[in-house]
Formats: sequence, C-alpha cells, structure tokens
Amino acid sequence: MVMLAGSTGLRRSELVALTWRDIDLELMQVNVRRSCVRNHFGDTKTEASRKPVPLHPSVVKSLEAWRKDSPYPGDADFLFPSVRLEGKQPLSPDTLLKKVIRPAVRRAGINDKAIGWHSFRHSLATNLRAAGVDLKTAQELLRHANSRITLDVYTRAISATKREANNRVMTMVLEAGKKEALPAPSSVPSRGRKTGNKKGAKNLSTL
Repeated sequence: MVMLAGSTGLRRSELVALTWRDIDLELMQVNVRRSCVRNHFGDTKTEASRKPVPLHPSVVKSLEAWRKDSPYPGDADFLFPSVRLEGKQPLSPDTLLKKVIRPAVRRAGINDKAIGWHSFRHSLATNLRAAGVDLKTAQELLRHANSRITLDVYTRAISATKREANNRVMTMVLEAGKKEALPAPSSVPSRGRKTGNKKGAKNLSTL
C-alpha cells in the first residue's frame, strides 16, 4: 500500500476505495473511480482525480504478488481489505498509519518527521521536481484540478530541496571545522604555523 501511494501519489481515500477491478495490469495503470472516507463511499475529490494513473513495472509486480497472497482476490474485492470484517470493508488508513507505518519509520531512524498519508503524495511531487519533470506533466500525474495547485506544491518542493542542500553543506562545514580544531601531532607542525613561509600563511584557527 505504501509502495502504491509513494509511486502514484494517490490520496488515502482513493487507496482504500480501490478494488482489483480498478487495476489494469495490461495497460499498467490504476483507474481511480471513487473515494472512501470513514467507510462512506463517494465521488473523487475533483474531476481531474478520476484520470488513470500509470504504474511502474515494479509496482505491477508487487500487486500481482499481493493478489496471490490476498484472501480476497476477486475483481470486486478491495485491494486492501479488512480481514476482521471479512473483506466487506477496506482497512482503516488511520490504523495502518498508527500501527504499521509510523513504527516502521521510527525503526528506520527517522524521528524528526511528521509522517502521514499525504507525505507520500508530497514526496512524489518533490521527486518529480527534482527529476526535472515539467509543470504540466506533474499536474497530470498528481491529478490536480489546475496548475496553480501544482505550482504551489512545486514551490514548496523547491524550498525543501534548497533547505536540504543548505543543511548538507553546513554539515560538511561544521564537520570540517571540528577536524581543523583538533590539536596537530607534536612531530608534525601545523601547516598554518610553519616557519619560513614567505607568503605569511595564517593559522586556520584564527580565520
């Protein structure tokens, strides 16, 4: 379910509403037809949301394997059914987030991020921007009603990318500073204090 969410950007209400009939393995796409909020089924968020979503071959392979293992593999069955409710209702996305996904995130060592289902959709937008995908194509993939929404997401993605880049650079600088601050071995004089340097080399610790 996480793999599908992360690769397609489907909203959680769209994910839980999916049945096997909605998955076209030949065309390698998901046909989004409805949404489900608190076990109440209805229309998708927007007309644009009903557009087919492409599937990567690795996702298709995973879905094929999951269908073989699922106790409810019929065309009308949910992709992610509740076994407790005998497949008559989909799994609760909130329960999955609390009991499965967030513990897995903590085990992965990620403790400073607030992870929700929308995180996967936002990550897809960020990755599309990082991959240089044009605005119109991103809008189609994310199924936004208009390009303004996509542009806003892209703008936030750019800001996040720049912040991450800045954090990496500062980490490198601070780590380098720690190394320079270490006392040099007594047998090897510091290059900054080397005598006889006509150019007047300075001690790095004073910079």
